[in-house]
Amino acid sequence: MIREYSIHSLKPGLKVIIFKKPCVIQSSKFVKPGKGQAFSRVKFKNILSGKIVETTFKSTDFFKIANVKDVKVIYLYNNSAFWYFLDNKNFEEFIVTKKIIGIKRFWIIPQCKCSLTIWKNEVISISLKNFVYLKIEKTISIVKKNSINKNMKSALLNTGISIKVPYFINVNDIIKIDTRTGKYVSRN
Repeated sequence: MIREYSIHSLKPGLKVIIFKKPCVIQSSKFVKPGKGQAFSRVKFKNILSGKIVETTFKSTDFFKIANVKDVKVIYLYNNSAFWYFLDNKNFEEFIVTKKIIGIKRFWIIPQCKCSLTIWKNEVISISLKNFVYLKIEKTISIVKKNSINKNMKSALLNTGISIKVPYFINVNDIIKIDTRTGKYVSRN
């Protein structure tokens, strides 16, 4: 099995260690200038922070493979400090801290399927489906004459977050939310 990758063999989606952190390669471009040493311009995403960085490396650089694995799990429950997930294949339980879950806690509903990224036997990130359906718990009524200039209003969802929705959305409506942006998509 390959333990190191040369700068020339980096491909999008490959997980390697860069600056002692696990990263996913997004793009790599080899550059051979007229004068001087050849180099590669690499764009990568730090898995821990989610930050996207573009930098250059010498053509002689090597990168260690990141021993990162993704596990498909189902959300069980939480106690406000920890979220509990279950791997359906081997029934292994994973405990994830509030810090790792972050804002995504508002898009996680019971029995939802997601993916956990594990590095050094610790969960470092969570990936959700792109869309989730949530129920409107509370919203204000807008008088029709006032709706001409304001076509969005605040609504409280059943997960506890308030987002902007179109004025025609009512209490108990089920709406589709984009989990990547946290924005309203459509009414179900």
